[in-house]
Amino acid sequence: MTANRLIGLYTGRVATDFANGRASAIDKQPVAGAVTVESLGLAGDEQADPDHHGGSERALLHYSLDRYDGWRVQYPDHAARFAAPGFGENLASHGMDEHSVHIGDIYRIGTARVQVSQPRTPCWKLDVRFGIPGLAREVQETGRCGWFYRVLQPGTLTVGDTIEHLERRPDSLSIAAAMAAVYRQPDAQHLQQLADCAALASNWREKARRKLRGTPDARSHQRLTGEPPTR
Repeated sequence: MTANRLIGLYTGRVATDFANGRASAIDKQPVAGAVTVESLGLAGDEQADPDHHGGSERALLHYSLDRYDGWRVQYPDHAARFAAPGFGENLASHGMDEHSVHIGDIYRIGTARVQVSQPRTPCWKLDVRFGIPGLAREVQETGRCGWFYRVLQPGTLTVGDTIEHLERRPDSLSIAAAMAAVYRQPDAQHLQQLADCAALASNWREKARRKLRGTPDARSHQRLTGEPPTR
């Protein structure tokens, strides 16, 4: 199995006036030393909107440091802002991205074990943080989004820890493939895989089901057989 290193570890507190009175904890800061991670994430990390951020299925956000160069080239006038943890990530590393990381992958980081639970769905806060209208949509459409973990075994994380890839499900889709299937190029086979994937967070499984019901293949299947398009 492959191993990478944890290069950055970040937590954030809620800022009540992040954008015209709207709160956010996207402004993460580096953490020194060992940090405890439990089912809801890192000790000291907060979320302003628990309905859409945080929780056991979004306990940790990981973003690839390798992505920032591309963003700086694309938006040179805002290049200084594209540095970790600009995307509000908790974890940062080299050598991992949305193509190499799959739904359900299990990793050991420090003394914790975590599992990839879903892609990161970008929101308006990225537009505000970087001062670029439409950035969240660009992140969504290009799939340069990062990914969330659920915590299977609590432990402690420290910058420099090994990120050890322990397990991959044989039928898993990459984060990039999941984003493409749901947001860019609906593919009935991939959407069905997502809808049936026990390792995928329930909100994403439902997204896949809704999208699947609208694909031409699914509508044709239903007309011909009378069966629903998802199990």
